[in-house]
Amino acid sequence: MPLNIPGLLVPLHLIVHPRLLVPSLIIKDIRQLDFPELHRAGYRGAVFDKDNCLTVPHRDTLVPELQDAWRECRETFGEGNVLVVSNSAGSHLDAGDIQAESVAHHLSVPVLRHSSLKPSYSCIKSIRAYFASLPKPVRDEELIIVGDRIFTDVVMANRMARRQLVSRDALGINEKTAAISPTRQTVGPLAVWTEGVWQRESMFVRWMETSAMHGVQRWIVGGPSSLTQVYAKRFVRELPVLEAVAPEGLLRKLWDRVRRR
Repeated sequence: MPLNIPGLLVPLHLIVHPRLLVPSLIIKDIRQLDFPELHRAGYRGAVFDKDNCLTVPHRDTLVPELQDAWRECRETFGEGNVLVVSNSAGSHLDAGDIQAESVAHHLSVPVLRHSSLKPSYSCIKSIRAYFASLPKPVRDEELIIVGDRIFTDVVMANRMARRQLVSRDALGINEKTAAISPTRQTVGPLAVWTEGVWQRESMFVRWMETSAMHGVQRWIVGGPSSLTQVYAKRFVRELPVLEAVAPEGLLRKLWDRVRRR
């Protein structure tokens, strides 16, 4: 794992802005995201981390369980509007962009080339430049940013936010859903944290990040906001339930073998 200086400096920024740790949505994996509903709400682009979000760490192929959700995501947002931003593939550590090309081939989406690791402002600038270059540019508040690391993916998404006067309609909320009056709100990407991992990696660091996030949410934010609850109700699905297959017992195996003779 390369030394991530921007990530190491995050705790200093959190002293002033601890809310940067708090995601808009918490899900197990991307199968829980309702991509068509997100699109109807005005989200037109998506940024995804790679390792332990879409792929097993250090591999370039999509986790098989995510095939349907990933296809739905790409079909919903359209070609070019789904971008992979990784601290490995496409970064300055990816010599010759070899891994970026491989990931782009296997995931069928572009991979951002960037010279500074997430959650740096330089990386944010590169993301903005990419979406501004599209035939129909995508603004920050029209993005969802999905990743499994709080200190990189969630912090980066929240760093892209700004304060402005927002109405219920702009938030995709009606009066029956939540009593949120037009006021100065934080507007920016929807920060989505995937708490599940496909392969155990850096578990102690993950525990520290999660503990810090829950501490901020409990002692500073005061629990999940009404807007977060609205987002969860509107954009989060239940995970698909797989039928459990009971293990075949020894006696059953012996009986089946006798019957076949």
